[in-house]
Amino acid sequence: MTTAAAPAMPVENAVEEALMRSIRIPPRPSLLVDLQRELAQSDPSPRRIARIIGNDVGMSGALLKLANSPFFGAARKAKSVEQGINFLGINQCAALLTGLLARQAIEGKEADLNAFWEVSARRAQAVVFFSRKLRIAPPDIAHTFGLFCDIGVPLLMNRFTDYAATYADACDDAVQTFTVIEDTRYSTNHAAIGCLLARNWGLSPDVSWAILLHHDYRVLDDPATDDAVRSLVALALLAEKGIARFHSRQLSYEWEKGGDQACRHLGLSEDETADLLDELHEAFHTER
Repeated sequence: MTTAAAPAMPVENAVEEALMRSIRIPPRPSLLVDLQRELAQSDPSPRRIARIIGNDVGMSGALLKLANSPFFGAARKAKSVEQGINFLGINQCAALLTGLLARQAIEGKEADLNAFWEVSARRAQAVVFFSRKLRIAPPDIAHTFGLFCDIGVPLLMNRFTDYAATYADACDDAVQTFTVIEDTRYSTNHAAIGCLLARNWGLSPDVSWAILLHHDYRVLDDPATDDAVRSLVALALLAEKGIARFHSRQLSYEWEKGGDQACRHLGLSEDETADLLDELHEAFHTER
């Protein structure tokens, strides 16, 4: 899992200083700092990482549960944290742990957060599933991006009392860019806030840039944008389509806005896309 800080955001995407001070960005958890320090070693030790994780009983249990799920687990079942790390690999375990820490760090109404994390977990699963099938992104990067993609949403919900209505309006708009609607009302958007958190938490530059751009589908046809970033944005669109189907929604406006560009970037035909979505749907139901 890459821990280098992402490049600075372009000036035109920077959150105004006064507004930024009013939006609480959770600080990087100390456990994540310890984990990233170990990952920065020339030869990270699964045993030392297991010891770091083992200091939190709840985290250990949650990591084992994730490690043994159909989306992340191996053929064998891990019975200890160290065994789970050895089965999955250090980077994937670090990505899973980072997501678990995010759940602890984000504040808000329990019902709202439960719904948010359920969708985020589905997206992370879907992005990992597609990244493995298409072999275009490391699973740990794919998982982290999928989980943190909309991390700015609960932060804006905590800051603005009417944000839930804005979010609903943006979801139901078939024409305007999602983040443009947010920018018009608040002079910032969940993608910019999410990118800021990702940078503050030392996540991969590819992850932070993909978070920033994940509603700007013009980048999918822009060779000046890093290919790894474009691939993550495209995978998120595929995931969006798969999640909509899982929830029996016939229409996904985000897919309508960017689905063609995503498939073109990923080199997928209409039939290949349908087959992948069928496989994901089956995997979702197996996981349940």
